[in-house]
Amino acid sequence: MARRLRPVGLDFVETAPVRLVFAREIEAAPEAVFRALAEDVPGWTEWFAAVTLARPLDDGARREVRLKGGTRFEETVLAAKEAELYAYRVDVTNAPGMRALAEEWRLTPASTGTRVRWTFAADGTAPFRLVLKAARAGLGRSFRDATAALDRRLAS
Repeated sequence: MARRLRPVGLDFVETAPVRLVFAREIEAAPEAVFRALAEDVPGWTEWFAAVTLARPLDDGARREVRLKGGTRFEETVLAAKEAELYAYRVDVTNAPGMRALAEEWRLTPASTGTRVRWTFAADGTAPFRLVLKAARAGLGRSFRDATAALDRRLAS
């Protein structure tokens, strides 16, 4: 059953009750990474293994995303700063226990390409927060695999 979440702003990324932050360097340039994140939304299915559908809505102001296992999200883009930042919040989901969720992809030039930092910021019921904290290692692995696949995709 789809549920509407609490609308949050970009500041929620820093203040959320649960913040999972992952970072790594890849060889692709920040501009190319930004384009893959913000402009080639359908391409997410090619490099982020958990994503089975990603499509922009309202000329890119919103997104629809589906994950393996059936989780669905309707999202609003909070920030899209060329080669620096791409962030969005979830407005509607079928995930149980979630009250608010925002994700931020921050891009910083690095000596070898781009330092990619992904912040997964969430609030929810106590069981949801506990499960999310326990899932940290799996989300970290998913991030590493996704950024490695993205880097390979951008190199080809």
